Amino acid sequence: MPQDIGHIKILSPAKINLFLQVTGKRTDGYHELFTLMCCIKLYDTIILKTGERVTTVSCDHPEVPEDDKNIAWLAADLFMTRLKRQRQVSNGGVRISIEKKIPVAAGLGGGSSNAAAVFLGLNRIYGYPFAKDEVFEMGVSIGADVPFLIQQKPAIATGIGDKLKAYNGLRPLKILLVCPGFGVSTAMVYKNMNLGLTKCAKKLKQFHSDKLDFDIKKHLCNDLEPVTGGLYPDIFAVKESLLNEGAIGVLMSGSGPTVFGVFSNSDELQRAKKAISIKHQWQLISTDLII
Repeated sequence: MPQDIGHIKILSPAKINLFLQVTGKRTDGYHELFTLMCCIKLYDTIILKTGERVTTVSCDHPEVPEDDKNIAWLAADLFMTRLKRQRQVSNGGVRISIEKKIPVAAGLGGGSSNAAAVFLGLNRIYGYPFAKDEVFEMGVSIGADVPFLIQQKPAIATGIGDKLKAYNGLRPLKILLVCPGFGVSTAMVYKNMNLGLTKCAKKLKQFHSDKLDFDIKKHLCNDLEPVTGGLYPDIFAVKESLLNEGAIGVLMSGSGPTVFGVFSNSDELQRAKKAISIKHQWQLISTDLII
């Protein structure tokens, strides 16, 4: 087994949901989803160092836990436990350092992406002891979005978000993220959800049977948006601001609170970004889809 190879740096991308339909609730408390996810060019940096006595995690963002409540720590602990079982070797620790660029608790998958990066990095360091499906299985055991963020390619996800089907119907899009400055509890959003009030089923019906190209004006939809917006009305203010500044489509990502606007070109996006920054104190990030 390879010994400590020093530091390895891995980019950990954010994701957005271009649509998110909640199709039902399972007996285990999870919800069944039908969602189109795509990574975007906004990255945390994960630095791994193997050969440590115990696993530790540090982060330059004050709101990110630096103990076993951090999903990246859980990923490293699970990986090393499985490695010990497979190879009958000592269960060495991993030093994990996280340099944050992805807003925290923002509906952009930052924590899940960090965990995915840990799985990918450790599997590389130790000579790929686990096949892709084994890494996916480890990932979903700690977070529903983790398998997608291991794969990092546009996909339609079903189940709890863990069953992935590659999607090739996207074109390059200019994206402006607007983060209103507060975090949202995903568990709280799902707890407040009324399945009888969801509205995405009709809009997305054809996606279940046909291979469609994504249409910004037809298919942007998120069943969680009314729930989060009901708890935090700033969501709707952000959407209105983006539309007023020329976005051709707007949607909340995941459980929020980040809202993204889609623009036809970089000039339009930059003009909107400048105008919004003058009026509001929101965090604005321009980015692109990774397709």
